[in-house]
Amino acid sequence: MKIKVDYDLCEANAICMRESPKVFEVDDDDNLQVLVEEPGEELHASVREAVRLCPRQALKLED
Repeated sequence: MKIKVDYDLCEANAICMRESPKVFEVDDDDNLQVLVEEPGEELHASVREAVRLCPRQALKLED
């Protein structure tokens, strides 16, 4: 699993960070940072939920 972000769509509203804080972080300048681009299997469920909940559909997963 690899995470892709469309930064043109991302609003950095931190929904993904709340769902998967080990993988996503919104910094002090309101920019989304992907902390782990290829998360381990133990994080897959929370990452999938973060992608599903993204209101702008700015997150995508590649297998």
